[in-house]
Amino acid sequence: MLIPVLTLVASLAAVLYSFYIIVSTHILRHRMKREYGTLPPKKLPQKDPIFGTDVVLQNLAAAKKFGFLALLKKRHAEQGQTFTTNTYLRTTINTCDPKLIQTVLSNQFEDFGMGPLRRKSASPLLGRGIFTTDNEIWAHQRALIRPSFIRAQVTDFSIFETHVDQLIQLIARENYTVDLQQLFFRMVLDSNSEYLFGESVGLMSDHASDSAHTFHHALDYAQQGTILRLRLGNLMFAHRDAKFRDSCGIVHAYADKFVKQALEFREREKIYPTEKKDGYARTKYVFLNELAKDTDNPIMLRDQIVNMLLAARDTTAGLLAFAFFLLARDLKVWNKLRADVLEHYTEPLTYDAVMQMTYLRYVLQETLRLFPPIATNSRMANKDCVIPVGGGPDGRSPMFVAKNNVVTYSTFVMHRRPELFGPNAEEFIPERWETLRPGWEYLPFNGGPRVCPGQKFALTESSYTIARLLHAFSGIENLDPTDWREQLTLSLTLNNGVKVRLHPEA
Repeated sequence: MLIPVLTLVASLAAVLYSFYIIVSTHILRHRMKREYGTLPPKKLPQKDPIFGTDVVLQNLAAAKKFGFLALLKKRHAEQGQTFTTNTYLRTTINTCDPKLIQTVLSNQFEDFGMGPLRRKSASPLLGRGIFTTDNEIWAHQRALIRPSFIRAQVTDFSIFETHVDQLIQLIARENYTVDLQQLFFRMVLDSNSEYLFGESVGLMSDHASDSAHTFHHALDYAQQGTILRLRLGNLMFAHRDAKFRDSCGIVHAYADKFVKQALEFREREKIYPTEKKDGYARTKYVFLNELAKDTDNPIMLRDQIVNMLLAARDTTAGLLAFAFFLLARDLKVWNKLRADVLEHYTEPLTYDAVMQMTYLRYVLQETLRLFPPIATNSRMANKDCVIPVGGGPDGRSPMFVAKNNVVTYSTFVMHRRPELFGPNAEEFIPERWETLRPGWEYLPFNGGPRVCPGQKFALTESSYTIARLLHAFSGIENLDPTDWREQLTLSLTLNNGVKVRLHPEA
């Protein structure tokens, strides 16, 4: 008799405590809203305002037709800079307001993080890497990675030379008619794996191994599965794809091979330091070897290297693909850019020479404006907080953000706002960068403490590659009459590729 009574008392106590938490939280939030004078943001009209099934289905249908970004842009045009949606019993704040984005990414950085849902969605592929972690773990990982992108490393063109040579040769073998996006993704995977692992995957080689192709396909499939899990959110349990799990395993096994080598190198260095130039010494810089100096945890090393490889490949290859997509459709810009390249070109091509190619910089900046690598991103509130904008019908009043609410921001939409970039914001005009000096309204590599650590590396490789190609080829023809179709994985690419014919320099 005593046990049922105790059980009843315990259950009642739990109910009362839960009720107390709910009521006290409501009171505290009401006080905070009143103290700061917050106003609720606009709401997207929804048929299902609780689970948001209508919004989720709209998003998935638009993505399937390569039109998610167009849908998002349309919503912002109708609702304004900031509006909310309710999905999976959680409120999402959607914004393209640079001031709100600055608040989340910088001014109130400690109030927002990646959140457990994002970690769970991406963990099968990315583990606990720099793009999924928060707080002390993230800070430690960031500190480990930062020294690897010092100027001496990212301005060394020898890292890229062989791979761009192979690219130019391959274009010639294909009779100068190619899908450049496919080639860029292969080339950048080769160059970045050499920098990160110490050994190139070798996809551009005539004798690319079966394991190289298997790794490449597994990396792509695992990435596609990861973005699907992110879109599903709380419904990710419905994602039961054995090939996705197998692909993640293939990627991890490939990286593990180089982690093992790095740890062995670390042990040899203790006995035979590089300065002695013994048989084990390496003359070139290897990112993974540098990481292994600070930790011998193989899982941590693998997670970091997979995170960095994906980010490095997709950012640079995507930038190159979009640049040539735009250049092939605007021969006036192509000719002006080629004149700039030829004026400053040196043999061999040097970093200083590339830095003098001003119009090349404008072309890259404009490409990144129209097609930022990460078109949409998000942060989750770590606690109840108030941000200075986003509330009210015009989005100019303070706004309350509850713990676990998500702020999703779109650089793609923000970069195309006429109020920020003029009435021709949708057009490719590199010359606008002669006078344009944007702040938080231009975020191709994110901003705040989590700004992309490898942005200089990506811009350097892209600049070198474009300069080499425009030196080698005098003209370009667009072979695809259709407009661009978005391909959203972890980054933004072209579903229809970049199909062109290049004309070799006579």
